[in-house]
Amino acid sequence: MASDETRPLLDDQNSESQDSIPAPTPIPKVQLAALCTVRLVDPVAFTQLFPYVNEFMSDLRLTDDPSRIGFYSGLVESAFSLSQLVSIYPWARLSDVIGRRPVILVGIFGTAVTTLVFGLSKSLASVLIARCIGGLFSGNVAVIHSLLGEITDPSNQADVFPIYGIMYPIGTIIGPLIGGSFSHPADKYPQFFNTGFWKEYPYLLPCLTAAIIAIIGVALGYAFLEETLPSKRKQNGEKHASVSYGVRNAHSSIPVTPDKPMDLRQLLALPIIRALATSGFALCFLATAFDVVFVLFCYSPVHSGGLSFSSSQIGYALAAAGTIAAAFQLFIMSYLLRTFDCAKMYNFCMGLWPYAYTVLPILNVIARSGIDEGTGQLGPYTTAALWTGIAIALTLARAGTVAYGLSMLLIKANSPSPGSLGRSNGVVQFAMCSARSFAPFFVSSLFALSIDYNLLGGYLWVVIMGSLSYFSTTISRQISLHSKRTIP
Repeated sequence: MASDETRPLLDDQNSESQDSIPAPTPIPKVQLAALCTVRLVDPVAFTQLFPYVNEFMSDLRLTDDPSRIGFYSGLVESAFSLSQLVSIYPWARLSDVIGRRPVILVGIFGTAVTTLVFGLSKSLASVLIARCIGGLFSGNVAVIHSLLGEITDPSNQADVFPIYGIMYPIGTIIGPLIGGSFSHPADKYPQFFNTGFWKEYPYLLPCLTAAIIAIIGVALGYAFLEETLPSKRKQNGEKHASVSYGVRNAHSSIPVTPDKPMDLRQLLALPIIRALATSGFALCFLATAFDVVFVLFCYSPVHSGGLSFSSSQIGYALAAAGTIAAAFQLFIMSYLLRTFDCAKMYNFCMGLWPYAYTVLPILNVIARSGIDEGTGQLGPYTTAALWTGIAIALTLARAGTVAYGLSMLLIKANSPSPGSLGRSNGVVQFAMCSARSFAPFFVSSLFALSIDYNLLGGYLWVVIMGSLSYFSTTISRQISLHSKRTIP
């Protein structure tokens, strides 16, 4: 009898408890799909040149010393990143005036044009000009991140961020495959491209392919990408929940009014913002340097400390790296975000970089010991061991890059106010792009110096990059000390 009397009360309490937990905000699927398509363009255009950039520099006859090719390829990659750095804030400021959508579309179209110019270049000057202008147009990546923040909130970000995050790895799969497969088409596909034009411009076809993908992105973005800037957003017929500056307002039709944003000095006075910016700089430096030195390492002759891979083999390796990164985002990221604190996961990812760099010289030792002196070719067992080692190195590196997505969530969780979210993101993005602007030049020059002067047996670059990686783990620990917990 007493049990029966208490049962309705318990049911009502449970019902009230369930009602007090708001349902997740519905994901704007069409908007997210359009944004993901747009996000794919940048990594495809950026990574398609990696498999052949050293060969491209060699064809320009800038030097007779193969070990110095890395200096010029690093210069080309740094020119892009430096231009991107100086354009981040102008694009972001412009998007606050005219809207996110036009800035994103103009940037993608500019990427298409400059990629074509790069493929038609016949001198170092024209290559650098194309990359510099391409970097200026690519500075709108922060605007894309802002648009993502304006269509999500804490209730659905564990589902949305892995979907969005997988697009960059997919781009890094497609890009190297395009570059490795379509460079020198007259030699690889003589039945279709055996003409003087394609022999004159052996790197145009991969650039043309990447440009076509960019134009498709422009068309899809124009047709389906909606404006999310609050002052430009259409108020009539809006079907998604009212979300502004990352603050959820699912049970009200009144948009959230952001607080007055902090200025740069106030933001940098906050320990968590300083820690995120400093560690973001370290993360981007290590990730960018690894990608550059990995390509250079694979391209260099075995006796010079590399693996003597062809452009096609390098393309396959980079595509494998993108596949690994995509697998992390698709199968693991959502579970991790729902289970573990972001700051602790971030520290774990940063701790993987020393091991990623240390694996590379071991691969050269394997190649040296397994090369046939008569034919100069690697035996089947040595080849299998090398690709196994490459898989280990790339898995460590791509697990380390998971910290990029975690950084976006940590910025959102630790922004001092909704109105300061954009500037907080801008500070960290600026720090990351600063590292990206000089990391290629630094690591490629370090690699060349180590080989040229046989410093520490040609492995000085490993010692320095491994040491910097270890030091970066001490910086990332500051985030755990000051960060809010981020388990949903």
